Amino acid sequence: MPKISVITASYNYENYIKETIESVINQTFQDWEMIIVDDGSKNNSVEVIKSYCEKDNRIKFFQHEHGVNKGLAETIKLGIEKSTGDWIVFLESDDTIVPDYLETKLKIIEENQDVKFIFNDINMFGEQNIIEKYDSYFKKQKKILSKLNFPTKMLKAFKSTHTNLIPTFSCVMVKKISCKNLNFNCPIKKGLDLYLWLQLLRTNDFYYIDKKLTNWRMHKSSYMNSEKINDYDSLKYDFKRIYYLWGPFAILRYLLLFINFLRKNFIKIRISKNKKEIIILGYKF
Repeated sequence: MPKISVITASYNYENYIKETIESVINQTFQDWEMIIVDDGSKNNSVEVIKSYCEKDNRIKFFQHEHGVNKGLAETIKLGIEKSTGDWIVFLESDDTIVPDYLETKLKIIEENQDVKFIFNDINMFGEQNIIEKYDSYFKKQKKILSKLNFPTKMLKAFKSTHTNLIPTFSCVMVKKISCKNLNFNCPIKKGLDLYLWLQLLRTNDFYYIDKKLTNWRMHKSSYMNSEKINDYDSLKYDFKRIYYLWGPFAILRYLLLFINFLRKNFIKIRISKNKKEIIILGYKF
């Protein structure tokens, strides 16, 4: 059986991370390691994490140099670098997974050797007023997913619906080798998950499990609520912005930026009452 690396980015969630860690410890499949990377927490999160490391050597703690805050992208990157498993499970530090999460996904791997990305349905819990904002999103998501035959490549489904069909990092398990060349420099900070999925969609077979294996906590201080407006229209808007800054459109974007750079720095046009002057690389015409 493959070894699993559970990667958790931690930031100021001392009240929740105990439940997150316990949900991994309680898995029916036990050949895992948990890589927790703290991103400069200002509370007692680090102490809580270290107390679990002392009890279970499968739980490993890392920080950025000097304990600084570098953001979600750099924190996940460090977690992947430190992992030793064949598969990566992303689990946010305020969420939990059900006891048979790993076992269920490993069965899919056994039956579908070409699959490199598995995601699942989620159970939302926490503040009801935030949960309600996702009603239209999940109705749309479930309708789209019900029409697909898995495993499949999902780029077309993403593009045609302008929808990120994978709601949270915490429902994703991906083969580590697929993460090797991922670009984490997302042009829009709050869309990091979508930016990574778009890179994986082209070449990897995806598999969806229609089972609530992830408990996704909704609260006012969550990453989602600090970085996003949580309604379906805003999620579609985020998708369009990120998609057109990625993939086939990225080349055009960088070409336009380069032309603009040349225009500002090497090509100058001066027009006055008495003379018109064009300067290219220092030469006047």
